[in-house]
Amino acid sequence: MKYIVAFLLAATPLAADPPVIEAVEAARSGEAWRFDVTLSHPDTGWDHYADGWRVLAPDGTELVHRVLTHPHVDEQPFTRSLSSVEIPDGVIEVKIEARDTQEGWAGTYYPVQLPN
Repeated sequence: MKYIVAFLLAATPLAADPPVIEAVEAARSGEAWRFDVTLSHPDTGWDHYADGWRVLAPDGTELVHRVLTHPHVDEQPFTRSLSSVEIPDGVIEVKIEARDTQEGWAGTYYPVQLPN
């Protein structure tokens, strides 16, 4: 019986490390914004990698979602940008959240104060 328990424990997937937002730069360009987001994640290949990040308003409303279409196994940390992001008037801070292909949205947020 103990062999069955050991086998079941070995077959249970362990929670993977979520993507970590290392840095964010935000710059205004006319009426829109550009975000440069640097992530790190222990990508293992197509089965498990950081596959996106999003900009959220203070109330949690998603303003934009940047899809990452491939793993970055040999490029850690890595930076990806998104331009033409519209931020509602009066919003002075947003938060960035990252996701991966196995766990989904990380549930941790990186606050970004928007420069004047």
